[in-house]
Amino acid sequence: MLRVRWLGRVPYQESLDLQRQLFTSSSDDHLLLLEHEHVFTGGPNTDLSNLLIEPTSIGATYEPTDRGGDITYHGPGQLTGYPILSLPGRRGGGMAETRTYVAKVEDLLIAALADVGLRDCGRIDHYPGVWVEPKSASPQKIAAIGVRLSRGRTMHGFALNVSTDLSWFDHIVPCGIRDFGVTSLQAQGLNVPMEAVVKAVTQKAVEAWGTHGYDQANVVFRNPKTNPISLSGKHRTQDLAIEDRPVTGQNRETTERRRRRLNEAGVSEGLSITQRKPSWMKARIDLNDGYRRVRSTLHPMNLATVCEEAGCPNIYECWGEGTATFMINGTRCTRACGFCLVDTQQPEPLDQQEPHRVAQAVAAMGLSHVVITAVARDDLDDGGVSGFIETVKAIRSCSSDVTIETLVPDFGGQAQPLQALLDENPDVINHNMETVARLQRAVRPNAGYARSLTVLARSKAHGSLTKSGLIVGLGESDDELLSVLADLASLGTDIVTIGQYLRPTSAHLPVHRWVEPRTFDMWADKGREMGIRHVEASPLTRSSHKAAASIRGLSPTPQL
Repeated sequence: MLRVRWLGRVPYQESLDLQRQLFTSSSDDHLLLLEHEHVFTGGPNTDLSNLLIEPTSIGATYEPTDRGGDITYHGPGQLTGYPILSLPGRRGGGMAETRTYVAKVEDLLIAALADVGLRDCGRIDHYPGVWVEPKSASPQKIAAIGVRLSRGRTMHGFALNVSTDLSWFDHIVPCGIRDFGVTSLQAQGLNVPMEAVVKAVTQKAVEAWGTHGYDQANVVFRNPKTNPISLSGKHRTQDLAIEDRPVTGQNRETTERRRRRLNEAGVSEGLSITQRKPSWMKARIDLNDGYRRVRSTLHPMNLATVCEEAGCPNIYECWGEGTATFMINGTRCTRACGFCLVDTQQPEPLDQQEPHRVAQAVAAMGLSHVVITAVARDDLDDGGVSGFIETVKAIRSCSSDVTIETLVPDFGGQAQPLQALLDENPDVINHNMETVARLQRAVRPNAGYARSLTVLARSKAHGSLTKSGLIVGLGESDDELLSVLADLASLGTDIVTIGQYLRPTSAHLPVHRWVEPRTFDMWADKGREMGIRHVEASPLTRSSHKAAASIRGLSPTPQL
């Protein structure tokens, strides 16, 4: 099965870590299509004299990598493709196999370029890639190719200039070739939108590599004139437009803006908030003794739980069983996701005693499994990871037998904070995808589909037991949900939860449909067939619901 994903704008290191985990853990074929922020990359044999400037002086970075070829540039307006394929025939990575594969990629790109109107392009002997006017005295490269083959599986790929600012190539000797220049579709007089080029490349890739079936998922294509990328601040947040930053007193995006994003994603008006819920969506209020005991233990300690802050329908059941999900780093989030009830006012300073109070509560409640989550704290240099680390340490110092699940944000895509937490070896690393690729920008505009996959990829590469959660009823199709499950399975994700979205207020995203219980059962069966070891799926399932039961009998899977 070939799984084609248009991921939008993705930082280079995130895409590399995602590639590596798919290369290692997946038996499927993948084609990741994306754009990068400004970056120069070079393989092991790169001549660094071909880098003519200090990259940071012009707002770029240099990233060494393990592909073939010399130095090149990636950036906005360039379609970068990473095929992760199991090639037929002898399982190796010799020069003959590499040349055959590179020629296949060249053929694919030449055919796709012809489909969008560029006819006079082809190959030049001894210079891999695709060239415009290849038989002329001054051919120009429009697509660079640099790959890696190992044990019959591919990594890295191609970079096709669509509307790339070609002045960036003035800072390098592209691919180490001094004799010829570079060009783009735009420079050739073809103002083809990125979406059309992605469509053409996808079609040719399916013809070449999708003979055993394929599926496709896209994040919403952005209009660069109205949705610029902000590169300022401590974190380069993917898909956060300058005009989309929260501006109200409650740090909450307007209903109008959310409606616009849903329209961009092709989602029609949802159900009225006054519409009666189906019978299977009615949570039973049960002020049982266990619930009262947990509540009386937590509240005097001035601790927040996501059970209360997010209005979880399972609070009576979970607290009745003596379990709770603690929310650390305060109760105010720096993001404004369209589904979430958590407060988004200006965050307050961290409470240094909070980890110790959580540990005391865990001990007092006699928990065997505890879930620690947090609001997003993009205002902090480490994204708030120190709160997780200190809480894990405090719990283990008080309750050595408890298993600890950390439900983490994406830390702005930074690898170092996540690695610091992984080094503490919590028993489960949980990071929620929340929704399908197409709806990411509408549902959680300050996050990203590729970024969340990368968090899980990095965690799995560490050897952790990994978990993710999805909410449904936001406008996704059943097949789109299966595509997310396939991506999670391809990364080796161990546990997945799927539950129905409930609209907290009229200012939040509308419910688009009530998903029937039998559909949840179907998703659970399909997820297990894909290799996900535990799938918890029902209308009232939430990320931390039955968290202790879900890890019984599971242990981190060894990496190949």
